[in-house]
Amino acid sequence: MPGRQHSHGSVDAVVIGGGFYGSAIAIYLAKQRGFQNILLIERESALLTRASYNNQARVHNGYHYPRSFTTAYRSRINLPKFVRDWPDAVKSDFTKLYAIARRNSKVTARQFQRFCHEIGAKLEPADLALRQLFEPRLIEDVFLVEEYAFDAKRLASWAEEELLESGVQVVLGTSVTAISRGEDTTLKVTSSSNDGNEETISCRYVFNCTYSGLNQFGGDFPGTRTSLKQEITEMALMQVPPLMQGLGVTVMDGPFFSMMPFPARGLHTLSHVRYTPHLHWQDQRDIDPYQKLNDYYRETRVDRMVRDVGRYMPAVLNARYVESLFEVKTILVKNEGDDGRPILFEKHPELLGCYSVLGGKIDNIYDVLEKLDAEFIK
Repeated sequence: MPGRQHSHGSVDAVVIGGGFYGSAIAIYLAKQRGFQNILLIERESALLTRASYNNQARVHNGYHYPRSFTTAYRSRINLPKFVRDWPDAVKSDFTKLYAIARRNSKVTARQFQRFCHEIGAKLEPADLALRQLFEPRLIEDVFLVEEYAFDAKRLASWAEEELLESGVQVVLGTSVTAISRGEDTTLKVTSSSNDGNEETISCRYVFNCTYSGLNQFGGDFPGTRTSLKQEITEMALMQVPPLMQGLGVTVMDGPFFSMMPFPARGLHTLSHVRYTPHLHWQDQRDIDPYQKLNDYYRETRVDRMVRDVGRYMPAVLNARYVESLFEVKTILVKNEGDDGRPILFEKHPELLGCYSVLGGKIDNIYDVLEKLDAEFIK
């Protein structure tokens, strides 16, 4: 039975997606650009529950990207700002190690040192006690670095408070189905709530911050010009043994796995370049990524992750598996080869006032806000 249709009236801007990016953009429009009437629409029943939560929770400082100088350098610039702006959500009280694998690594220890020097990232040799956690036949060198984690639950609390204070109207449990041209210079956004009620909202600006759902709209929405790839990924949540408490570890660069603190649960995430991605496809409008994830049989690969990681770090064999976070991860096809994570920021000339935004990392938010600063939005 179709839901009843009624009009929500007119607002200045509709922000689609209540993850970290959508929330931050709505708050920015209210506080920095003076928008009076903003509507944020989120399909889930709470903010920051999808990709903003189901990830490694890493605040990058550049180390991860020796093959993409631009991404690395932007992280170096953005990390101090993120720590300044979200101090309550940042966890820094752990020891962070990057280890370089002897075989199959795309960077050597020397190249990694040179790269860190070039981007101005802090790096020092790890002490003997930390080195002894690694299998020396497989690991060339181990470095102590400065990198942090974030607590997605605390970021969600920040978003809720700031949106309320900024006067942004938040609608949960509702999906946007179409973006169309309205009369004159307006846009029309059609949404459908989980109980089937349809609404049409008229606005001057639309900010599409739906991450995996960027291209899932009808109406006049043209789709992004940038090609996207979707992946179903698995992050294993682990209770680490005492030896690894207070540690975050990344092994580079080819074997590539990470064991990072996950502050929202007081656990660690285990991710592995070979086993974390389960399934991938080219993004297109008629393949709903959320449906694809819902239909996917979520069989964990944690045993294979632990078995491989345990060769490099035997202590991991004593970690206890708790559960896995499965999510759709969206990346720009052009960056598959170099692991770069630039933002996607597209204006749609066919739909004036409509923007699509995607960030690969949480600290990319500053790159997005810089782009918005340069836009003539009023």
